[in-house]
Amino acid sequence: MTDPKRRSVLQTISMLAVGSQALVKTRSVKAAVDEATHSVAGWPEMSYRNLGRTGFKGSRLVFGCGAALSRNQASDLLEPALQAGVNVFDVGFRDYYDDAEKNLAPFLKKHGEKIFLISKAMLPIDLDWNQEIDLATARRAASGWSKRLDDSLKEMQVDHVDAYYIMASNNVSVVRNDELYEAFSAAKQAGKVSHWGLSAHQNTENVLTAAAATGRYSLAQIAITPAGWYDWIEKGIVDDGKKMTDLKAVLDAARNAGMGLIGMKAGRYLAGRRFLGWGNPDAYDEFYDEKLMAARLTPFQRSYAFVLANGLDAVNADMQVWQHFRENHLAATEAQVKYFV
Repeated sequence: MTDPKRRSVLQTISMLAVGSQALVKTRSVKAAVDEATHSVAGWPEMSYRNLGRTGFKGSRLVFGCGAALSRNQASDLLEPALQAGVNVFDVGFRDYYDDAEKNLAPFLKKHGEKIFLISKAMLPIDLDWNQEIDLATARRAASGWSKRLDDSLKEMQVDHVDAYYIMASNNVSVVRNDELYEAFSAAKQAGKVSHWGLSAHQNTENVLTAAAATGRYSLAQIAITPAGWYDWIEKGIVDDGKKMTDLKAVLDAARNAGMGLIGMKAGRYLAGRRFLGWGNPDAYDEFYDEKLMAARLTPFQRSYAFVLANGLDAVNADMQVWQHFRENHLAATEAQVKYFV
């Protein structure tokens, strides 16, 4: 049997090793201890917004579980996130996110009633963003969406999800389609899902405007940055001459139509691309005022705080390590109070 004193020493050494990276980066003993122990004690209180017509008061930081749980690499952050006030968890179907839904299941079994659960799936059709959907394709899309919803429920070991999205929406005719809406309505009547939503990171302004006009969607997860729309396909900012503050009318119209707005990819462009040498940390600096630029925040924190202050109800973040979780939480809480309220 291991001597208790020796065990205590080994545990202390292990904690110091885990927390040393945070100590070096932040020069904060508390940050190092937090990282080593996964403690959220003393963190700022989370703020909440009504998520569209869902009526749910959701945390302004959404835990993006897709990539983070695809190989179960961030499951140890789920409990601390809940303790820190995060109550919206977003995941996605197996064909894109591997085992993410499956790996979320134990957490849902324990805490499902406390959270707002979102999942999503792409439609099993090949349609360009500017093509009109025909009836046969629409029926295939609706059937595929329904099957993927059932598959997601099975993966997560639940019989109901709060919202299920059409993932990667970029086609206006699809967003408006009656066959798809009927598939959602049937699933809702069967008790499988409560709210319909979409995620969009291409042709987003047109998609969001069309979705708002239908009055059918409760949520939209959109790729938007301080510099404007982000195009996931092109891996860059959409060159339409519109920064985020120019899109206020579009965002307000969607919200007035009952849609909760959740941002994604707010800081993705800052990370850069491998073949271009990684990193565009100052890409959004021209959109910030002096107060925000002088703040002791990372470029990613500034981007999250800014989009939250300029039209979004929440921001979805892929958090796979403690440091990023801590930074994103501060951006959605303390930074909002200090620099925007």
